[in-house]
Amino acid sequence: RLNPQQLQRRFRSLQLAVHPDRFGQRPPVSAGAGVPGLALLGLGDCAQSVRAPQPSLLLELHGVEPAQETDYDADSVFLMEIMEINEKLSESENEDNLQEMETLIKAKQEELTKEVTAAFERDDLQEAKKLLAKMKYFANLQDKLKQKKIPS
Repeated sequence: RLNPQQLQRRFRSLQLAVHPDRFGQRPPVSAGAGVPGLALLGLGDCAQSVRAPQPSLLLELHGVEPAQETDYDADSVFLMEIMEINEKLSESENEDNLQEMETLIKAKQEELTKEVTAAFERDDLQEAKKLLAKMKYFANLQDKLKQKKIPS
């Protein structure tokens, strides 16, 4: 759980601290000595990872391989729910129906996000793995919804 505003402020402060303009007037220490920068610190990649979190990275850091689509045994009730949403999405043509589907998908994603956060907090990595696999299904539905909303 991160405070996005606090994270953004900290990122900006680090950006300013290592910006090349701060070092432009100084002679290089030795040949090939570069200016400290965001690439050196890896801040750009880190900030992007935090802005668009990938909880599966947390599993990998704990030595747990994230579930692949083929090795997740989703319960039949969940799979039926996904199939129904997928079917409604494919049949939705008007803006109201698409908005309804978007609201449903976002609510499910928020619910799963809370559950996966709780699983990580209690160090239940296997439960987190299962929940992250479910989140992938909803991410796919979100992508389909975006494609459907793009005018042809």
